[in-house]
Amino acid sequence: MAISRAQAGKQTKSAPSSKVKKVMKEFKSGKLKSGGSGKKVTNKKQAIAIALSEAGVSKKKGRKKS
Repeated sequence: MAISRAQAGKQTKSAPSSKVKKVMKEFKSGKLKSGGSGKKVTNKKQAIAIALSEAGVSKKKGRKKS
């Protein structure tokens, strides 16, 4: 039985939550560095932004205006 492309893609991609967990673990251990300057990240909000960026997830979800 052949695997469809959709199923094959799901198997190879890592879940965004696993990337976020990995980056936040680096932040907590003090090993997370920013991309531009290479300095250690000390702000939790900045660490979350980096984690979501690496995971390819949008931080804000658009609200519908009525």
